[in-house]
Amino acid sequence: MATRSTLPPLPDTPPASQFPRPAHRRRTRSAGDALAEPVPEAVGTVDTSFLESLVGYNTRRAALAVISVFMQRMEPYGLRVVDFSVLTLIAHNPGITSRQLCAALAILPPNLVGMIKDLEKRGLVQKRPHPVDRRAQGLHLTEAGATLQAETQSVVASLENEAVTHLTDSERGTLLTLLRKIYRQAGS
Repeated sequence: MATRSTLPPLPDTPPASQFPRPAHRRRTRSAGDALAEPVPEAVGTVDTSFLESLVGYNTRRAALAVISVFMQRMEPYGLRVVDFSVLTLIAHNPGITSRQLCAALAILPPNLVGMIKDLEKRGLVQKRPHPVDRRAQGLHLTEAGATLQAETQSVVASLENEAVTHLTDSERGTLLTLLRKIYRQAGS
């Protein structure tokens, strides 16, 4: 014999008249007594004041401005932002481990594995036994990798300078300090 569950009754739903439509959704009667939508006003100037008060919005907009130029300049080299970052960390830290790269760039290990394989296939990176930890492998640039990284580092340094020509050296330093303060705090 089946038993019925005893669920509490649903509350009474208030009449629709208690929830008036927003002004832009209200229907009005025309002279012909047919329902017609009001004509919306055209937006002149877009109000972005709230978005512009947000750190994340401004950070993202600034990053997009720089990254779009970066992508154009790195296209001939076949490098993405993350590829350049990996090559640069290896260049400046020969023998760095995958674990250290993941921590430094906030990359998940499975994502880094594919990147390293791709860079190895291109002849830019090689693995060597780690001098202390037999379980780990150190990452090193090949001669081709070192040449590519040095050339692209020069290109990136140039585009960074171009991107912030309207900032004084002091403003640029302050901006970098504040951005680091945000992402280092978030990572701890």
